[in-house]
Amino acid sequence: MDVRQLEYFLAVVDHGGFNKGAKALFMAQPSLSQAIRSLEKDLGSQLFHRIGRRVVLTDAGRALIEPARQAVRSLEVARASVASVQGVRSGRVAIASMPSPAVEPLSTMIGRFRDRYPGVEVLIRDAPVPASVIELVRTGVTELGLLSAWELPTVADVRLHPVEEQRFVLVAPPDGPFEPARSMPRERLAGQRLIVGEQGTGLRRLVEEIRASGVEVSIAVESEHREAFLPLVLKGVGIGVLAEAWRPLAERAGALVFELDPPASLRLALVSRKGWLSPAAGAFLDVALTDL
Repeated sequence: MDVRQLEYFLAVVDHGGFNKGAKALFMAQPSLSQAIRSLEKDLGSQLFHRIGRRVVLTDAGRALIEPARQAVRSLEVARASVASVQGVRSGRVAIASMPSPAVEPLSTMIGRFRDRYPGVEVLIRDAPVPASVIELVRTGVTELGLLSAWELPTVADVRLHPVEEQRFVLVAPPDGPFEPARSMPRERLAGQRLIVGEQGTGLRRLVEEIRASGVEVSIAVESEHREAFLPLVLKGVGIGVLAEAWRPLAERAGALVFELDPPASLRLALVSRKGWLSPAAGAFLDVALTDL
């Protein structure tokens, strides 16, 4: 068994099959299948159930995923560490981020990082809730993550670096039901239809808190796609509940943005793997946490 075989195995897992995995690796599908069969022979266990054109992980395959990611990541760190002797000039840093923090502050962090390290590629992986950010970092899919939560979680196997707080805002269409104002008392939302995030997000928790306070609101749309909130608001579907990161985009689009009264906030934190980070990931963390 060698690391290349593990990279092939992870390509099949991440892309959902041999054909897509082979395309991602720029190799022929029969060659990939042969490499996986060789890996299975070395391990003495079948890694996939082959059902027609579909593949399903066996218990042995599921058990291999995390060690395989750690092995591949360790080799990447070793290579990058040697290459960085002359400075961080190339490489890639992968970051798992929830949708709203990806708008801001991640875009600012990436801008500052690219100014200093223009040769390093940045890869952003989508993660809808804090637990998925932590899992992607913990298992080695990414080295870094950015999450937002009502309260920062307590975790033992990754490091959390507090960044900032972001207030919630309400986004409404310019032609009603509200007149322009700086803030919006929560009780004025009574009878309104809201566009909200999925269960497990701070956005959804805020809506449930508003309901619990006795304000009767209904949910017009529940969406995992934050980028859909603003178009839905502008079409009059409902009032959007978003993090303040979306304020500039909403105001440029002509929507009305209100601060909640009383206010509510999300806490943001960068997440990093414990143990060695690649030079590119370490440099990104240093730049992102500077001048907070």
